[in-house]
Amino acid sequence: MKVMVPVKRVVDYNVKVRVKSDNTGVELANVKMSMNPFDEIAVEEAIRLKEAGKVEEIVVVSIGPKAATETIRTGLAMGADRGILVEHDDEIHPLAVAKILKGIVGEENPDIVLLGKQAIDDDCNQTGQMLAQLLGWAQGTFASKVEAEDGSLNVTREVDGGLETVKLNLPAIVTTDLRLNEPRYASLPNIMKAKRKPIDEKTAADYGVDATPRLKTLKVEEPAAREAGIKVESVDELVGKLKEKGLI
Repeated sequence: MKVMVPVKRVVDYNVKVRVKSDNTGVELANVKMSMNPFDEIAVEEAIRLKEAGKVEEIVVVSIGPKAATETIRTGLAMGADRGILVEHDDEIHPLAVAKILKGIVGEENPDIVLLGKQAIDDDCNQTGQMLAQLLGWAQGTFASKVEAEDGSLNVTREVDGGLETVKLNLPAIVTTDLRLNEPRYASLPNIMKAKRKPIDEKTAADYGVDATPRLKTLKVEEPAAREAGIKVESVDELVGKLKEKGLI
């Protein structure tokens, strides 16, 4: 089997995000960037499937600026076999991403597309579902466990009521949740090997996709500061304060 893993370059999750002074977006200059944590989980799961003898090749794909090559190299250092960079410097929305990924799927013919359930920068949680619809493939979202069988996957997914296990006939789309696994650290020898692994460079136009955003961000603001709380001495005082605030 072949697995394709789309990954996104985002602001590192340890960095405190700051809004630009002109409120046009988030400050990205001199900010540490890394692979989206949910996508890192997807790469790890693909590697585990390969180590179990279920997968022969892992292809990591990223859509973004030239610097996204570093994100792909991270996936290659973890254990993926090769990468594809679709270079795009401007903002790109989930539907355009899904259409580009559909074009790559048409070229690569993977059995599984394994990707994070959402990116931590926009939290859209849309790309996997849109790609499944465009391809007409089965999908298992919010996966906390993946088991490969001959021609199918058993995916345990997290839902509001608990856990649900679905059986997906291949080819299929799977989006990963936090509890699926703990991603490994890339060893120094693997980091060096990753530098020699091939990365193909493409553009959105190569797949006939117009990636022009349909939405425009008008303004970005910091969330309002939280007001300090107060202490009360008794239940009666608490009830009185709640009445003053119009909360009861």
